[in-house]
Amino acid sequence: MADARVDVGKIVASHGILGEVKVEPWTDFPERFRPGTRLLLQHKGGTSRVTVREARSQGRYLLLKLAEINDADQARACQGAVLQVEPWEVEPLPPGHYYIFQLLGSRVFTTSGQFLGTLTDVITTGANDVYVVTGAGQKEILIPALKEVVRHINLARREICVEVPPGLLD
Repeated sequence: MADARVDVGKIVASHGILGEVKVEPWTDFPERFRPGTRLLLQHKGGTSRVTVREARSQGRYLLLKLAEINDADQARACQGAVLQVEPWEVEPLPPGHYYIFQLLGSRVFTTSGQFLGTLTDVITTGANDVYVVTGAGQKEILIPALKEVVRHINLARREICVEVPPGLLD
């Protein structure tokens, strides 16, 4: 849903005795965790606001010192928490690129105007993403997210226009 909060990382462990947390980033923009950044901490059914005081890299993880977490016990208590941002706080993308959450729920049409269904999932593969479109009778259509196939995306109307490759709908 377009108005849902966006998950950007998960606290996987505490680190040290000063209340740092070890975060697995779920974003292509680790700079989103720069000092001063405000995040939402979703844990055990509750949400609280936190502010990044310090951030540094540790392999594929980040070590964060959050202003609201002052000791190792508080940090341990946050293990498993998901860090989120509001949809309007995501890092800007270049023109023609979209976040998955922006596309989900869009109606998908062919270039000839045939309604195929609703975009319900995006599968990320090594080569290209694949759009999962659920049509009538819950039939799934897998559409490669390639420039030759995805001809136009209108976020305001929540519509995607595709040029269906030969044989895809057979």
